[in-house]
Amino acid sequence: MTSKITRRDALKLGRNAAVSAAVTPLLSSEVSIPTRAPSGLPEVASSIITPSYSSSEIHFMRAVDILELMRKKRLSAREVMQAHLKQINRVNPKVNAMVTLVSEEQLMEQATAADEALAKGNWLGPLHGLPVGVKDLHEARGIRTTYGSPLYRDSVPDFDCSVVQREREAGAILVGKTNVPEFGLGSQTFNPVFGPTHNPYDVTKTCGGSTGGGCVALACGMVPLADGSDFGGSLRNPPNFCNGVGLRPSPGRVPNTPNHLGWFPLSVSGPVARNVTDCAFFLSVLAGFDSHSPISIDQPGAPFAQPLARSFKGVRVAIFKDMGLPWEPEVKSAVRSQGKIFESLGCIVEEDEPDFRDANECFLAWRHWSTELAFGDLLATHGDQLNEYIHWHVEEGRKLKGPYLSRMEAKRTALYQRMQQFLEKYEFFVLPVNQVLPFDVKTHYPTEIAGVKMETYIDWMRSAYYISTVGNPAIAVPCTFSASGLPIGLQIVGRHHDDWGVLQMGYAFEQATNIGKRRPVVV
Repeated sequence: MTSKITRRDALKLGRNAAVSAAVTPLLSSEVSIPTRAPSGLPEVASSIITPSYSSSEIHFMRAVDILELMRKKRLSAREVMQAHLKQINRVNPKVNAMVTLVSEEQLMEQATAADEALAKGNWLGPLHGLPVGVKDLHEARGIRTTYGSPLYRDSVPDFDCSVVQREREAGAILVGKTNVPEFGLGSQTFNPVFGPTHNPYDVTKTCGGSTGGGCVALACGMVPLADGSDFGGSLRNPPNFCNGVGLRPSPGRVPNTPNHLGWFPLSVSGPVARNVTDCAFFLSVLAGFDSHSPISIDQPGAPFAQPLARSFKGVRVAIFKDMGLPWEPEVKSAVRSQGKIFESLGCIVEEDEPDFRDANECFLAWRHWSTELAFGDLLATHGDQLNEYIHWHVEEGRKLKGPYLSRMEAKRTALYQRMQQFLEKYEFFVLPVNQVLPFDVKTHYPTEIAGVKMETYIDWMRSAYYISTVGNPAIAVPCTFSASGLPIGLQIVGRHHDDWGVLQMGYAFEQATNIGKRRPVVV
């Protein structure tokens, strides 16, 4: 493939149809591109700056606190960058989260420029001088973007997708790319270009996917914020497996271009973070109207940066029963036992769940359809270099006929109406993110749960992609740890377009539990 990715190439690839999408021009086009990840990342000099805070203090600070200290000139962007580069150099070889790193020289130059701007009274934006990790599905001008595919191993875009554009415009410094499954398919982060990303709480386990590299980088203190995307659970399952926070926003909340399927609601972009406050703050940067997206929500992003505290006295919350799905017992019992936490917040908690009849069939039909559009032509010319998941989706997508798809859309509409009726009674629905604990990093996907065979590579993710199918906002927040020390998260689903309410409830739950403060073994 060509070494340059243009906006036209991205549309030909159709990445937003099958993988998830992905905003301001500060980077030089010269990029450090290691021939192998992550051991090929550059060493970090140790004596550039004498920080006023120790590196360990800085790289686990909340993003909002780092920014406040920089604004008050108690911490410099150079100190912040150096601390994170040191952490990448120290920890990344153990987990393989960052797979392409912008050169240290360029990053320090950008940090210096941020400090010099502030010295002159110029605040560059809400992410002034803050290091941010970019998902390797999101095109960033001048930074290698591979999609985890050998076909794009050395490709460097000449444009920014909308998410990266907004990050740059907000003053962020893009540190580099975070690892993904090949073309973002599957919730296990491994690919033939860089290999697997390891769970920092147990490096023999998977971190989930497809925003796996970003969530591991966050958990390990390599970056304070990372962007991500979600089709069937990719902004929720990696935080679930890595003791982090991820929000699947309402479709249209975050612009998702370039994109051939402008009206398509299943693929969204959004934030991942170590805590709900940072997640909401990052959403305030990423969200906002964009006329290039026909489903764009005409509301500004800034309100998401407001304080999250609210009273939940008398708020009705439904805790799932079983949704007719098989579960690993520890996952099911861990989430169901959280009812007492919501009651302690003043909520009225009941066991109840929507009728998700037809959700699986609808999701698979539209995933097959969109993946065939994205990769059908590429399969004809480079089929031997595309994985089995793409082959399966394309083959199934080509079997679909108009009358069947029209009936799927009618069923999906009926499902949406049932969900809305359910959420007229309850303000929130609480359930697990997925049906299993983090599994072996060498296993591509679980083939059985509680004696029930998984028919496809995504069957174990139904509790996540059922929510994608109805389009409601949902947040993954840390819940507890298994007996073996593995993170378990839960999923809070809110009403139509109530991303703010979901963040508020996620924040209240987080403050009541503090589970997210437990650090990984590798750091």
